[in-house]
Amino acid sequence: MAKPRTAYVCNECGAQAAQWVGRCAECGAWNTLVETVIAPVTTTARSPRSGSFSGHSDSRVQRLAEITLDEATRLPSGIGELDRVLGGGLVTGSVVLIGGDPGIGKSTILLQTQAYLAREQRALYVSGEESPQQVGLRAQRLDLNRNDLHLLPETCVEQILAVAATEQPQVMIIDSIQTVFTERLQSAPGSVAQVRESAAQFTRFAKRSGTAIFLVGHVTKEGAIAGPRVLEHMVDTVLYFEGESNSRYRVMRAVKNRFGPVNELGVFAMTETGLKGVSNPSAIFLSRHEAPVAGSVIMVTWEGTRPLLVEIQALVDGCQGHHPRRITLGLEQNRLAMLLAVLHRHGGIAMGDQDVYVNAVGGVRIGETAADLAVLCAALSSFRDRSLPVDLVVFGEVGLAGEIRPVPNGEERLREAAKQGFKRAIIPRANAPRQGVLKDMVIQPVTRLSEVLDSL
Repeated sequence: MAKPRTAYVCNECGAQAAQWVGRCAECGAWNTLVETVIAPVTTTARSPRSGSFSGHSDSRVQRLAEITLDEATRLPSGIGELDRVLGGGLVTGSVVLIGGDPGIGKSTILLQTQAYLAREQRALYVSGEESPQQVGLRAQRLDLNRNDLHLLPETCVEQILAVAATEQPQVMIIDSIQTVFTERLQSAPGSVAQVRESAAQFTRFAKRSGTAIFLVGHVTKEGAIAGPRVLEHMVDTVLYFEGESNSRYRVMRAVKNRFGPVNELGVFAMTETGLKGVSNPSAIFLSRHEAPVAGSVIMVTWEGTRPLLVEIQALVDGCQGHHPRRITLGLEQNRLAMLLAVLHRHGGIAMGDQDVYVNAVGGVRIGETAADLAVLCAALSSFRDRSLPVDLVVFGEVGLAGEIRPVPNGEERLREAAKQGFKRAIIPRANAPRQGVLKDMVIQPVTRLSEVLDSL
């Protein structure tokens, strides 16, 4: 078998060069040449008599009806919220990429997972950033059984895979993908080429051996996983670990999952013995005020497969400069400007000379349009300095024509609000439940923004 060679390929036009240069000779782009492994070309001989190709005799076209569909084998991680984000557990032979800020708890939760899996499965923790003493101290601090934990301090991919082929673990944790390197490339660990090729080798090993692999990834200042974008396409599941540095709560979100629902959310609490799943996450996103306050309203957002109650806060204040501010935390900023324009056009309430600040309490990020009505209600409450009822819940999408559009899973959202003790709701008319379903809640369905303003 021919030895694979390396070349420098331009990310813009795909041109190849024998060595690195600052500017691509084909397209003229600067700093776009990346070291890449060029696999040897294998030619297949065609038999003129039989008309078949040699070398791939087992390749044939199949009908989907002929393929045996087996349910994927899942391993419980021991943490219910992590299993929820993964879609019900860790699938054998899958590759999971976990990204997050430094110190957010990636290594902690994976060490806890290894300790649980090690009771019945063979798990291997590959540490490329921390020494064995540091990992041992963490395990001691988390009160884990260190007799069942197997650790490999190594950064060379070929050495790691050689040990894994001998040990044959069911689960392997790579901490982190930016610290390992492959001998096929000459570039430094953490470079685009090294991260891509190392992840490709781990992925091939996982699919061939059936070993489930966790890859820990660093994130950039923008919050995205460092390295090439193709890294997220190689793996089966991509998880983001989020949380405020001064908060004990952490949120894990699935942005890609081939074996479960996407955008699933898991909530954890950092304790002295590690991360623990939060069984009732709605409680941490609700700050129950002793008295009604202006600019606060409760909405029900849908995350993955369950509803969550989140408090939306708004502050409307007179502009001190020439350009009014529109600042959001946890919500889309451009959508706030659009909603304020709709409020002016169809509600007759102008905030063009006001600074508007909107925040989703608890650090949760809301990407769905069901928060539109709650944002407008909170902004109007702060602008008028009049508080809304504490037992009121609001959700719905606001259109540019002033209509209130329905959102998915309306009845399930109302059931969650009723479970948390809310007695009143303003929702789109198309989301109104059948009569008698929620007897203890007063529901006001609306179709236009003017109806919402009249009710408030």
